[in-house]
Amino acid sequence: HVQLVESGGGSVQAGGSLRLSCTVSGYTYSSHCMAWFRQILGKEREGVAAIYTGSGGTYYADFAKGRFTISQDSAKNIVYLNMTSLKPEHTAMYYCAVRRFCGSMALTQPETFGGWGQGTQVTVS
Repeated sequence: HVQLVESGGGSVQAGGSLRLSCTVSGYTYSSHCMAWFRQILGKEREGVAAIYTGSGGTYYADFAKGRFTISQDSAKNIVYLNMTSLKPEHTAMYYCAVRRFCGSMALTQPETFGGWGQGTQVTVS
């Protein structure tokens, strides 16, 4: 069955950068949609960025554009989220998840994704 493992979170000062990694295994389709979501304490889970591994096409939430970059190492089945110029409001638990296809609405549909990992905490002070 599909398994996703996130890593790379930590504590950074405002203005700093982090790179999150998500390793996926066991997914049936070689091309799929990988997405990063975040959950701020007390709020609902929201989409951050997604990438379709087949074409490399990417999607971003408005708050992530120009600041976060999603990329992949297809040979290693790893998806990255490079976060720069971090602010305290970026503090959250970050999760990765997978579904078959992306699309412009993917980041608004966390319930359609599966294989949720345990998350990695990002704290910006």
